[in-house]
Amino acid sequence: MPECEAIISENNTLQLGKIETPVPKDDEVLIKIHFAGINRPDLLQLKGDYPPPKGASPILGLEVAGEIVAIGKDVKNLAIGDMVCALLSGGGYAEYATAYYGCCLPIPKSLKLEQAAALPETIFTVYTNVFDACGLKPNETLLIHGGASGIGTAAIQMAKAWGAKVLVTVGSDEKGQYCKSLGADIVINYKTQDFEEIVKENGGVDVILDMVGGKYVQKNINIMNEFGRLCYIAFLEGAKTEVNLMRLMLKRLVITGSVLRSRANQEKGEIAKKVKRDIWPMIEDGKYKVMIDEIFDLKDASHALEKIAANQTMGKIVLKVL
Repeated sequence: MPECEAIISENNTLQLGKIETPVPKDDEVLIKIHFAGINRPDLLQLKGDYPPPKGASPILGLEVAGEIVAIGKDVKNLAIGDMVCALLSGGGYAEYATAYYGCCLPIPKSLKLEQAAALPETIFTVYTNVFDACGLKPNETLLIHGGASGIGTAAIQMAKAWGAKVLVTVGSDEKGQYCKSLGADIVINYKTQDFEEIVKENGGVDVILDMVGGKYVQKNINIMNEFGRLCYIAFLEGAKTEVNLMRLMLKRLVITGSVLRSRANQEKGEIAKKVKRDIWPMIEDGKYKVMIDEIFDLKDASHALEKIAANQTMGKIVLKVL
């Protein structure tokens, strides 16, 4: 196939360039991308802190929506011409990308392609951490740090639809109101309030989804109820900190964490099946809204990433490719 356009890194800057159009393996499809979602891990990859797995595309981009234009011989239940959204190991900031067929999902009814492109990385991440690893139950309490982020807005809605009580931390009152509009029960402005105090006043929490780390680790342990579960998906304030673990023992807490990208295709495919079973009906029933902050043209990917780096987003950032 001819070359295609993609965002490539040259001299530490991102710019539109040309790459060879990828060819799908036996268990992959080739997607003509209409829209691609942007995520904070893309920033980490740029810094060299989140390299792509062996064999994955070095091009940024972990989620897309578009049309299947070629399929490998082992692909099942998909056909050329199908419109899908897909979780990728890389390559989304381009006109074409390959995806493992098990990580492709149909576009939920009533959603536009740009909305569908904002789903896979975010939904898979929240599901595997909050529901699989931490086993959030209806009537339990979930605390989400970074409530107005793409991950945060997804977790709020998924947990509320599940029947949980949701608390979030945010960096402004505007973001707090935004999270309340999505169903958050209590919002805490971490710049003006002490989340540890407020959570204790409201009875503690059973599950915490944290992307901050650093000084938050001890405070998280302090506010967790007996048998609480604390899950890490990033460490914006650092992965190293000193903590007193006695409360972990006394309250029989579980601390866990994960990355999605490096998992085996088959494992991610199993997550996709659960997401389709449990979350797609929420979306199609209107219990979950895809929150798009802004759409940038592909050539402006660097500006989109700058907005995420500055913590200026409420919802997801998407690139328009086609």
